[in-house]
Amino acid sequence: MPATSPFAQRPLYEEVAEQLRQRIFGRLLEPGSWIDELKLCGELGISRTPMREALKVLAVEGLVTMRPRRGAYVTEMSERDVREAYQLLALLESDAAARVAERATGEELAELQTLHAQLEAAIGERERFFALNEAFHLRLLELEGNRWRQQIVTDLRRVMKLNRHHSLFKQGRLAESLQEHRDLMQALIERRPEQVAQRMRLHFENGLNAAAPQAA
Repeated sequence: MPATSPFAQRPLYEEVAEQLRQRIFGRLLEPGSWIDELKLCGELGISRTPMREALKVLAVEGLVTMRPRRGAYVTEMSERDVREAYQLLALLESDAAARVAERATGEELAELQTLHAQLEAAIGERERFFALNEAFHLRLLELEGNRWRQQIVTDLRRVMKLNRHHSLFKQGRLAESLQEHRDLMQALIERRPEQVAQRMRLHFENGLNAAAPQAA
């Protein structure tokens, strides 16, 4: 391992996996594209072994597809993949949100309100809006407290970033999504679990319609 490597003080394959994740999410490695392991090893100053271990990690996460005798490819989501991911997220997150409406403390609801206020302020900054939107959803899951649900949703959300036609890119969808968050937040504050679940399901249904209207 060269002394100049940026990974010298960290678990190597994990850091390589993170480097690859960022390239995938940043579209430096496009969905469906072949991953040139030798080229990447040269760029990162590493051997094939940590690269292969990193690719195994990403394959488990669903970001990479391993093809026998052909190598590794960035996973490409089909219309069916997108539809099924949204459906699962709607089921998992609507149930979690309803439980938060029933059980959350005043302080926890205030924390969600703070995240929502930050989301409101970020409407003109798309990347920040995306990050805060995800932070709101993940924090809601943390408050609900089911670690298995959190793991599944985190994995689904990671893979959803592969979607070329991310719903929030559609013209007008950012404003629509923000209004749905307002309605959801209001129902949480009023502690109406059934209404919270319904509004969360609607949020994902609208997201699916924007992301893959032909699959809705």
